[in-house]
This record gives sequence, C-alpha cells and structure tokens, in this order.
Amino acid sequence: MATAASFAGWAPRFLSVLRIVAGLLILQHGAQKILGFPPGGNGGGFDVSSLSTLSGWSGPIELVGGVLIILGLFSRPVAFILSGFTAVAYWMVHAPQGPYPIGNGGELAALYCFVFLYLFFAGPGPISFDSTMRGRRR
Repeated sequence: MATAASFAGWAPRFLSVLRIVAGLLILQHGAQKILGFPPGGNGGGFDVSSLSTLSGWSGPIELVGGVLIILGLFSRPVAFILSGFTAVAYWMVHAPQGPYPIGNGGELAALYCFVFLYLFFAGPGPISFDSTMRGRRR
C-alpha cells in the first residue's frame, strides 16, 4: 500500500506538470484570439490597432506567457504577470456580472489566478529551462 511519504517524492515533478498544463491551457486562449486556432470562441484574427485597448493585450499576454510557462523560462515573473492578468480579467469582466464565480462565468479566471500565483511562489519545478539554467550556474 502506498503511503503519503511515497508520493512526496513525486511532488516536484507534478509541480512541473501543473505548470506545463496551465501553460498549455492559457496558450489556447491566446492562440484562439491571435491565430484563430483552435476555431470557435471570440478570436480569428489579430489587428495591431487592438493593442491600444486593454482587451487587445489579452491575446499576446496569453500566447507569449503560455509559451514561456510551458518551457519553464522566466517562470516566476511570467507567472506573476499571468496571475495579475487573470485577476484583472476576473474583476473587470466577470465580477460585474454577479457576486459568485459560478454565476458570472469567472471560475476559470479565478482558478488561473491562483494557479499562477502558486507557481510564482513555488517556482517552475525540476522540468524547466529555469532549473536547467540554475544548475549550469552552480
């Protein structure tokens, strides 16, 4: 029978898995807005003039941030930016529609906010470019 102690050794690797999955999921939002892929949603093309609006920055932040989080490159600062970005998304887009995340459609934004905040504090895990570069400096 497995004990809690036997699973503890897997925690750092699953921190990396959480980071990669969160990066893949946020990347899809940016890819949909900028590249129109995967189809559906509110994307389909990127217009440089949209960068003059706050919502116009969401696609590039999600796309670039998602790629960096997947790679585990500059993980802590990128996770901090994505946490703040998703908090702003929740409070500006979802919260005005009602007080409860399940009712205002903001549960995903709230969850992203806290996952990225956790990654900011916990770091990228061992499977990352950050960890590889840190190992080379020692």
